[in-house]
Amino acid sequence: MLQTPRRARQVAALSLVFGAVLLAGAATGAWGDPGGPPHSPSADTARAAGGLPADPAGAALSEQQAEHLLAAGGDRWGAYYSAQEYAEFSQGLDGRYPGVGLSVGRGQDGVTEVSQVAPGGPAAAAGIAPGDRLVRIGQDQADHLPVTEVVARLRGQGEERRAGSEVTLAVRRGEGEERELRLRRVLLDSRQVTAEQLGKGVLRVTVRGFTSGVADQVRAALRAPHAGVVLDLRGNSGGLVDEAAGTAGIFLDGGTVGSYQERGETRELTAPPGGDQRTPLVLLVDGGTMSAAELLAGALQDRSRAVVVGSRTFGKGTVQQPSRLADGAVLELTVGRYYTPAGRSPDGTGLTPDVPAGSGEEADELALRVLSGLGTRA
Repeated sequence: MLQTPRRARQVAALSLVFGAVLLAGAATGAWGDPGGPPHSPSADTARAAGGLPADPAGAALSEQQAEHLLAAGGDRWGAYYSAQEYAEFSQGLDGRYPGVGLSVGRGQDGVTEVSQVAPGGPAAAAGIAPGDRLVRIGQDQADHLPVTEVVARLRGQGEERRAGSEVTLAVRRGEGEERELRLRRVLLDSRQVTAEQLGKGVLRVTVRGFTSGVADQVRAALRAPHAGVVLDLRGNSGGLVDEAAGTAGIFLDGGTVGSYQERGETRELTAPPGGDQRTPLVLLVDGGTMSAAELLAGALQDRSRAVVVGSRTFGKGTVQQPSRLADGAVLELTVGRYYTPAGRSPDGTGLTPDVPAGSGEEADELALRVLSGLGTRA
Protein backbone atom coordinates (compact mmCIF):
# COMPACT_ATOMS: atom_id res chain seq x y z
CA MET A 1 0.00 0.00 0.00
CA LEU A 2 1.40 3.38 -0.95
CA GLN A 3 1.66 5.71 1.99
CA THR A 4 1.31 9.46 2.02
CA PRO A 5 3.80 11.32 4.22
CA ARG A 6 1.04 11.72 6.80
CA ARG A 7 0.21 8.01 6.70
CA ALA A 8 3.91 7.16 6.98
CA ARG A 9 4.17 9.29 10.11
CA GLN A 10 1.16 7.53 11.60
CA VAL A 11 2.65 4.12 10.84
CA ALA A 12 5.91 5.20 12.47
CA ALA A 13 4.02 6.45 15.52
CA LEU A 14 2.03 3.23 15.78
CA SER A 15 5.25 1.26 15.45
CA LEU A 16 6.44 3.03 18.57
CA VAL A 17 3.10 2.44 20.26
CA PHE A 18 3.18 -1.30 19.73
CA GLY A 19 6.85 -1.82 20.56
CA ALA A 20 10.28 -0.89 19.28
CA VAL A 21 10.61 -4.37 17.78
CA LEU A 22 8.38 -3.17 14.95
CA LEU A 23 10.92 -0.55 13.99
CA ALA A 24 13.36 -3.37 13.21
CA GLY A 25 10.72 -5.74 11.95
CA ALA A 26 12.23 -6.28 8.51
CA ALA A 27 15.36 -7.68 10.06
CA THR A 28 14.32 -9.17 13.36
CA GLY A 29 10.65 -9.97 13.21
CA ALA A 30 7.51 -8.27 14.44
CA TRP A 31 4.36 -9.29 16.18
CA GLY A 32 1.30 -9.56 14.01
CA ASP A 33 -0.59 -8.84 17.18
CA PRO A 34 0.90 -6.48 19.73
CA GLY A 35 1.82 -9.51 21.80
CA GLY A 36 5.47 -8.59 21.83
CA PRO A 37 5.48 -5.49 23.87
CA PRO A 38 2.27 -3.58 23.05
CA HIS A 39 3.60 -0.61 24.93
CA SER A 40 5.73 2.15 23.68
CA PRO A 41 8.84 4.12 24.50
CA SER A 42 6.48 7.09 24.37
CA ALA A 43 4.22 5.52 26.99
CA ASP A 44 6.62 6.02 29.85
CA THR A 45 4.50 8.01 32.21
CA ALA A 46 2.26 7.31 35.15
CA ARG A 47 -1.41 7.16 34.24
CA ALA A 48 -3.61 9.91 35.54
CA ALA A 49 -6.68 8.77 37.44
CA GLY A 50 -9.99 9.60 35.80
CA GLY A 51 -8.72 9.69 32.26
CA LEU A 52 -6.44 12.05 30.36
CA PRO A 53 -6.28 15.73 31.18
CA ALA A 54 -7.61 18.09 28.57
CA ASP A 55 -5.09 20.43 27.00
CA PRO A 56 -6.58 23.95 27.02
CA ALA A 57 -3.84 25.26 24.75
CA GLY A 58 -4.39 22.47 22.24
CA ALA A 59 -8.15 22.08 22.46
CA ALA A 60 -8.73 23.64 19.06
CA LEU A 61 -5.75 22.12 17.26
CA SER A 62 -6.42 20.22 14.07
CA GLU A 63 -4.53 17.05 13.26
CA GLN A 64 -2.37 18.92 10.75
CA GLN A 65 -1.62 21.68 13.26
CA ALA A 66 -0.72 19.13 15.94
CA GLU A 67 1.66 17.33 13.60
CA HIS A 68 3.21 20.65 12.59
CA LEU A 69 3.69 21.49 16.27
CA LEU A 70 5.52 18.22 16.81
CA ALA A 71 7.73 18.72 13.78
CA ALA A 72 8.57 22.32 14.69
CA GLY A 73 9.34 21.45 18.31
CA GLY A 74 11.79 18.69 17.47
CA ASP A 75 10.18 16.38 20.04
CA ARG A 76 11.66 13.00 19.14
CA TRP A 77 9.16 11.05 21.24
CA GLY A 78 6.12 13.27 20.77
CA ALA A 79 3.19 11.80 18.88
CA TYR A 80 -0.32 12.52 17.66
CA TYR A 81 -2.97 9.80 17.83
CA SER A 82 -6.52 9.80 16.58
CA ALA A 83 -9.12 8.84 19.18
CA GLN A 84 -9.28 5.31 17.78
CA GLU A 85 -5.50 4.90 17.64
CA TYR A 86 -5.14 5.97 21.26
CA ALA A 87 -7.95 3.66 22.36
CA GLU A 88 -6.05 0.78 20.74
CA PHE A 89 -2.84 1.98 22.38
CA SER A 90 -4.49 2.06 25.82
CA GLN A 91 -5.95 -1.38 25.32
CA GLY A 92 -2.47 -2.70 24.62
CA LEU A 93 -1.18 -1.12 27.82
CA ASP A 94 -3.98 -2.86 29.70
CA GLY A 95 -2.48 -6.15 28.54
CA ARG A 96 -5.45 -7.16 26.36
CA TYR A 97 -5.64 -6.91 22.59
CA PRO A 98 -7.56 -8.35 19.65
CA GLY A 99 -5.50 -10.60 17.40
CA VAL A 100 -4.77 -14.06 16.07
CA GLY A 101 -1.70 -14.86 18.18
CA LEU A 102 0.88 -14.72 15.42
CA SER A 103 4.26 -13.03 14.93
CA VAL A 104 6.10 -12.73 11.65
CA GLY A 105 9.59 -11.83 10.48
CA ARG A 106 11.37 -11.35 7.20
CA GLY A 107 14.68 -13.04 6.53
CA GLN A 108 17.50 -11.83 4.34
CA ASP A 109 15.98 -13.78 1.45
CA GLY A 110 12.90 -11.55 1.66
CA VAL A 111 10.57 -14.38 2.68
CA THR A 112 7.93 -13.61 5.30
CA GLU A 113 7.91 -16.35 7.93
CA VAL A 114 6.06 -17.10 11.12
CA SER A 115 8.49 -16.57 14.00
CA GLN A 116 6.25 -17.21 17.01
CA VAL A 117 2.76 -18.56 17.67
CA ALA A 118 0.95 -17.73 20.90
CA PRO A 119 -0.27 -20.89 22.66
CA GLY A 120 -4.04 -21.22 22.64
CA GLY A 121 -4.62 -18.50 20.04
CA PRO A 122 -6.45 -18.81 16.72
CA ALA A 123 -3.19 -19.29 14.77
CA ALA A 124 -2.17 -22.19 17.00
CA ALA A 125 -5.63 -23.75 16.73
CA ALA A 126 -5.35 -23.59 12.92
CA GLY A 127 -2.09 -25.53 13.03
CA ILE A 128 0.23 -22.67 12.11
CA ALA A 129 3.76 -23.23 13.46
CA PRO A 130 7.01 -21.26 13.66
CA GLY A 131 8.90 -21.58 10.38
CA ASP A 132 5.78 -21.65 8.20
CA ARG A 133 5.90 -19.22 5.32
CA LEU A 134 3.21 -16.55 5.21
CA VAL A 135 2.41 -16.46 1.49
CA ARG A 136 -0.57 -14.13 1.33
CA ILE A 137 -2.61 -11.93 3.58
CA GLY A 138 -5.97 -11.26 1.99
CA GLN A 139 -5.32 -11.18 -1.73
CA ASP A 140 -1.85 -9.64 -1.50
CA GLN A 141 1.51 -11.41 -1.50
CA ALA A 142 3.00 -10.96 1.97
CA ASP A 143 6.56 -10.68 0.63
CA HIS A 144 5.53 -7.64 -1.44
CA LEU A 145 4.32 -5.68 1.58
CA PRO A 146 6.37 -3.86 4.22
CA VAL A 147 6.48 -5.85 7.45
CA THR A 148 4.69 -3.00 9.22
CA GLU A 149 1.83 -3.34 6.74
CA VAL A 150 1.66 -7.11 7.26
CA VAL A 151 1.53 -6.51 11.01
CA ALA A 152 -1.22 -3.90 10.65
CA ARG A 153 -3.34 -6.24 8.54
CA LEU A 154 -2.92 -9.13 10.95
CA ARG A 155 -4.09 -6.95 13.82
CA GLY A 156 -6.93 -5.46 11.82
CA GLN A 157 -7.46 -1.91 10.70
CA GLY A 158 -10.37 0.38 11.46
CA GLU A 159 -13.56 -1.58 12.14
CA GLU A 160 -11.65 -4.84 11.63
CA ARG A 161 -9.59 -4.20 14.74
CA ARG A 162 -11.92 -5.98 17.14
CA ALA A 163 -12.56 -9.44 18.50
CA GLY A 164 -14.72 -11.44 16.11
CA SER A 165 -13.40 -9.90 12.90
CA GLU A 166 -11.70 -12.19 10.38
CA VAL A 167 -8.47 -12.26 8.38
CA THR A 168 -7.63 -14.63 5.53
CA LEU A 169 -4.09 -16.03 5.28
CA ALA A 170 -2.27 -18.43 3.01
CA VAL A 171 0.62 -20.37 4.56
CA ARG A 172 3.01 -23.06 3.39
CA ARG A 173 5.19 -25.43 5.37
CA GLY A 174 8.44 -26.42 3.70
CA GLU A 175 7.78 -27.77 0.21
CA GLY A 176 4.21 -28.70 1.10
CA GLU A 177 1.02 -27.39 -0.39
CA GLU A 178 -0.27 -23.92 0.28
CA ARG A 179 -3.09 -23.74 2.81
CA GLU A 180 -5.64 -20.95 2.92
CA LEU A 181 -7.02 -20.21 6.38
CA ARG A 182 -9.61 -17.85 7.71
CA LEU A 183 -8.83 -16.84 11.29
CA ARG A 184 -11.18 -15.04 13.63
CA ARG A 185 -9.55 -12.49 15.90
CA VAL A 186 -10.09 -12.94 19.63
CA LEU A 187 -9.21 -10.93 22.70
CA LEU A 188 -5.82 -12.17 23.88
CA ASP A 189 -3.70 -11.54 26.93
CA SER A 190 -0.26 -10.19 26.19
CA ARG A 191 2.37 -12.34 27.88
CA GLN A 192 4.90 -9.91 29.24
CA VAL A 193 6.34 -12.08 32.04
CA THR A 194 7.68 -15.61 31.78
CA ALA A 195 9.67 -17.65 34.27
CA GLU A 196 11.86 -20.73 34.02
CA GLN A 197 14.02 -22.73 36.39
CA LEU A 198 17.66 -22.81 35.29
CA GLY A 199 18.83 -25.36 37.84
CA LYS A 200 20.72 -25.02 41.12
CA GLY A 201 17.91 -22.90 42.54
CA VAL A 202 18.15 -20.17 39.88
CA LEU A 203 14.92 -18.68 38.56
CA ARG A 204 15.03 -16.55 35.40
CA VAL A 205 12.17 -14.07 35.10
CA THR A 206 11.88 -12.40 31.69
CA VAL A 207 9.94 -9.13 31.43
CA ARG A 208 9.23 -8.01 27.85
CA GLY A 209 7.38 -4.82 28.66
CA PHE A 210 5.63 -2.89 31.42
CA THR A 211 1.93 -3.10 30.71
CA SER A 212 -0.72 -2.94 33.40
CA GLY A 213 -0.32 -5.66 36.01
CA VAL A 214 3.26 -6.64 35.19
CA ALA A 215 4.56 -5.98 38.71
CA ASP A 216 1.97 -8.40 40.08
CA GLN A 217 2.94 -10.95 37.41
CA VAL A 218 6.60 -10.73 38.46
CA ARG A 219 5.59 -11.11 42.09
CA ALA A 220 3.57 -14.21 41.21
CA ALA A 221 6.45 -15.69 39.20
CA LEU A 222 8.73 -15.33 42.21
CA ARG A 223 6.52 -17.62 44.27
CA ALA A 224 8.30 -20.51 42.57
CA PRO A 225 11.14 -21.97 44.68
CA HIS A 226 14.40 -20.12 44.08
CA ALA A 227 17.67 -19.24 45.75
CA GLY A 228 18.77 -16.68 43.16
CA VAL A 229 17.08 -14.63 40.42
CA VAL A 230 18.10 -13.53 36.94
CA LEU A 231 15.79 -10.71 35.87
CA ASP A 232 16.00 -10.51 32.08
CA LEU A 233 15.19 -7.04 30.67
CA ARG A 234 16.81 -7.52 27.27
CA GLY A 235 14.66 -6.12 24.47
CA ASN A 236 12.27 -4.52 26.97
CA SER A 237 11.27 -1.23 25.37
CA GLY A 238 9.51 0.25 28.38
CA GLY A 239 5.91 1.01 29.21
CA LEU A 240 4.18 2.26 32.33
CA VAL A 241 6.46 3.92 34.85
CA ASP A 242 4.33 2.81 37.80
CA GLU A 243 4.70 -0.84 36.78
CA ALA A 244 8.48 -0.52 36.47
CA ALA A 245 8.66 1.17 39.87
CA GLY A 246 6.40 -1.50 41.34
CA THR A 247 8.69 -4.21 39.99
CA ALA A 248 11.71 -2.48 41.53
CA GLY A 249 9.87 -2.39 44.84
CA ILE A 250 9.63 -6.19 44.89
CA PHE A 251 13.39 -6.25 45.51
CA LEU A 252 13.71 -3.18 47.75
CA ASP A 253 12.71 -2.54 51.33
CA GLY A 254 11.28 0.92 50.80
CA GLY A 255 13.19 4.00 49.68
CA THR A 256 13.66 5.85 46.42
CA VAL A 257 13.20 4.18 43.06
CA GLY A 258 13.61 7.32 40.96
CA SER A 259 11.90 10.53 39.97
CA TYR A 260 10.36 12.08 36.90
CA GLN A 261 8.74 15.30 35.80
CA GLU A 262 5.08 15.79 35.02
CA ARG A 263 3.91 19.18 33.82
CA GLY A 264 6.87 20.91 35.42
CA GLU A 265 6.54 19.23 38.82
CA THR A 266 8.95 16.61 40.15
CA ARG A 267 7.32 13.33 41.12
CA GLU A 268 9.15 10.95 43.42
CA LEU A 269 8.86 7.22 42.90
CA THR A 270 9.26 5.21 46.09
CA ALA A 271 9.09 1.54 46.99
CA PRO A 272 6.86 0.29 49.80
CA PRO A 273 8.58 -1.41 52.72
CA GLY A 274 8.90 -5.16 52.88
CA GLY A 275 10.55 -6.05 49.57
CA ASP A 276 13.00 -8.94 49.27
CA GLN A 277 16.54 -7.66 49.80
CA ARG A 278 18.17 -11.01 50.53
CA THR A 279 17.88 -13.07 47.37
CA PRO A 280 20.91 -12.67 45.05
CA LEU A 281 19.81 -10.80 41.92
CA VAL A 282 21.35 -10.27 38.48
CA LEU A 283 19.83 -8.06 35.78
CA LEU A 284 20.37 -8.77 32.08
CA VAL A 285 20.23 -5.72 29.79
CA ASP A 286 21.16 -4.82 26.22
CA GLY A 287 20.73 -2.09 23.62
CA GLY A 288 17.02 -2.89 23.43
CA THR A 289 16.49 -2.15 27.15
CA MET A 290 14.70 1.20 27.07
CA SER A 291 13.00 3.88 29.11
CA ALA A 292 10.94 2.39 31.97
CA ALA A 293 13.15 -0.72 31.84
CA GLU A 294 16.19 1.55 32.20
CA LEU A 295 14.53 3.21 35.19
CA LEU A 296 14.16 -0.20 36.85
CA ALA A 297 17.73 -1.23 36.05
CA GLY A 298 19.11 2.11 37.23
CA ALA A 299 17.19 1.92 40.49
CA LEU A 300 18.45 -1.55 41.39
CA GLN A 301 21.97 -0.64 40.27
CA ASP A 302 22.11 2.61 42.26
CA ARG A 303 20.68 0.94 45.35
CA SER A 304 23.35 -1.81 45.10
CA ARG A 305 20.57 -4.37 45.00
CA ALA A 306 21.54 -6.11 41.75
CA VAL A 307 24.54 -6.69 39.51
CA VAL A 308 23.76 -5.53 35.97
CA VAL A 309 25.17 -7.73 33.21
CA GLY A 310 25.10 -7.15 29.46
CA SER A 311 25.65 -4.22 27.12
CA ARG A 312 24.88 -0.51 27.32
CA THR A 313 21.15 0.21 27.35
CA PHE A 314 19.32 2.29 24.74
CA GLY A 315 19.32 5.69 26.44
CA LYS A 316 15.72 6.90 26.45
CA GLY A 317 15.23 8.80 29.69
CA THR A 318 12.29 11.07 28.99
CA VAL A 319 8.67 11.02 30.10
CA GLN A 320 5.70 11.84 27.90
CA GLN A 321 2.41 13.38 29.02
CA PRO A 322 -0.69 12.70 26.91
CA SER A 323 -3.41 15.37 26.64
CA ARG A 324 -6.78 14.91 25.01
CA LEU A 325 -7.84 17.40 22.32
CA ALA A 326 -11.38 18.61 21.70
CA ASP A 327 -12.10 15.99 19.02
CA GLY A 328 -10.97 13.09 21.21
CA ALA A 329 -7.53 12.83 19.62
CA VAL A 330 -4.47 12.75 21.85
CA LEU A 331 -1.32 14.84 21.65
CA GLU A 332 1.60 13.36 23.56
CA LEU A 333 4.53 15.64 24.35
CA THR A 334 7.78 15.17 26.23
CA VAL A 335 7.55 16.90 29.60
CA GLY A 336 10.93 16.11 31.12
CA ARG A 337 13.48 13.51 32.08
CA TYR A 338 13.45 10.86 34.71
CA TYR A 339 16.33 10.17 37.07
CA THR A 340 17.67 7.19 38.98
CA PRO A 341 18.07 7.35 42.78
CA ALA A 342 21.64 8.62 42.32
CA GLY A 343 20.42 11.44 40.09
CA ARG A 344 21.52 9.90 36.77
CA SER A 345 19.51 10.34 33.61
CA PRO A 346 20.08 7.65 30.99
CA ASP A 347 18.77 9.92 28.24
CA GLY A 348 21.13 9.89 25.28
CA THR A 349 23.79 7.82 27.03
CA GLY A 350 22.10 4.72 28.41
CA LEU A 351 23.24 2.78 31.45
CA THR A 352 26.60 1.04 31.63
CA PRO A 353 26.37 -2.52 33.01
CA ASP A 354 28.50 -3.53 35.96
CA VAL A 355 29.73 -6.56 34.01
CA PRO A 356 29.95 -6.12 30.21
CA ALA A 357 28.84 -9.11 28.15
CA GLY A 358 27.99 -9.94 24.59
CA SER A 359 24.63 -11.15 23.42
CA GLY A 360 22.74 -14.43 23.63
CA GLU A 361 24.29 -17.40 25.38
CA GLU A 362 27.44 -15.50 26.34
CA ALA A 363 25.42 -13.08 28.46
CA ASP A 364 23.28 -15.90 29.88
CA GLU A 365 26.33 -17.88 31.00
CA LEU A 366 28.04 -14.84 32.48
CA ALA A 367 24.89 -13.92 34.40
CA LEU A 368 24.88 -17.38 35.99
CA ARG A 369 28.57 -17.10 36.92
CA VAL A 370 28.00 -13.72 38.51
CA LEU A 371 25.00 -15.03 40.39
CA SER A 372 26.97 -18.00 41.72
CA GLY A 373 29.60 -15.56 42.98
CA LEU A 374 26.93 -13.71 44.94
CA GLY A 375 26.11 -16.88 46.86
CA THR A 376 22.63 -18.18 47.52
CA ARG A 377 19.99 -17.22 49.98
CA ALA A 378 20.11 -19.28 53.14
